[in-house]
Amino acid sequence: MIRVARLLAVGLAATVALTACSNPNNSDSAGTAASAAPADKKLNIGFFGFAKANSFAQATWAGVQEYANANNAEATFLDSNFDGPTQVNQLQDAVTSKRYDIVIVQANDGTAMVNPIKQAVAAGITVVVEFTPVGGKYDTAAPQVPGTINIIDPPTVNGEGLAKLGLEACNTVVDSGCKVAYLQGFANYPLDTARTKAAVDALKAGGAGEVISNFVGGYTPDSGRAAMQNLLQAHPDVNVVIGSSQAIAGATPLAAGKKISFVGNGNSTQAYDYVNKGTWYATYALPEKAEGAKAAELGIKKARGETVPDSTVACEALTDYNCLGTKEALAGKTADYSD
Repeated sequence: MIRVARLLAVGLAATVALTACSNPNNSDSAGTAASAAPADKKLNIGFFGFAKANSFAQATWAGVQEYANANNAEATFLDSNFDGPTQVNQLQDAVTSKRYDIVIVQANDGTAMVNPIKQAVAAGITVVVEFTPVGGKYDTAAPQVPGTINIIDPPTVNGEGLAKLGLEACNTVVDSGCKVAYLQGFANYPLDTARTKAAVDALKAGGAGEVISNFVGGYTPDSGRAAMQNLLQAHPDVNVVIGSSQAIAGATPLAAGKKISFVGNGNSTQAYDYVNKGTWYATYALPEKAEGAKAAELGIKKARGETVPDSTVACEALTDYNCLGTKEALAGKTADYSD
């Protein structure tokens, strides 16, 4: 989730028509590039991902690469390693060098990336904002920087989805007074701050008996294991634990012999396996490789002069279960990346 932290064939779902999932008032505003690239020109794409070491970003990258290679484009991964200022500098350098026709931005800090993205748009670069919003609002997929294309999983929507699954998981372990722990991804990370607040608010509004949200689970099994150890010391009676799929994978073995239900945040093969076996109640399952491919498709089409939607909610466009990956919802489906 990023989660953050987080590829392998893109199916036909990656080319789903997005008109119904886009803002109808904005559907043409991304419009035609001022200077459309001819079909025989090989386009250069810069993918500004969360981190090369992150399986989720690698899923996006796999989708970007696959679509680019099949459509006369070449893609490059610029690794910021989860560092906001580094990513800002990378994009500013790319604008100055004019190396890329298209940039796909998976923003570490959506607020800090506003100005460099404005610079990229002004320089005539096609900009696709992918997964997390760029701007001060984390509850919308609508463009916050004019001229950008946006395919987004709004963090607040993600948080509310995790809360919904968490409350359902409560019903599998206790009759009332459910004690839910939400493991944050990164502390003080804008995306995680918005997602955590949305999840906690929804859990409380939905009737959870107690909500614990002061443990940082991160995006690796090691960080998840450490958070779970601390959680169980402080709250041995916890009923449901929610967090990134990587963190929850590390936390799960510590629940052996305990009546604890889990909800992950990620679409990995490991998460699917846990859900299918009944070890986890569910996982928030956004097919991230498909989203990467769709981001590349939108960018390439706009750069070549086609009209594309400027706003797409990823879960609505790429899944028929709104990313709420219970065992029933995931039946017959295949994950598109591995942690």
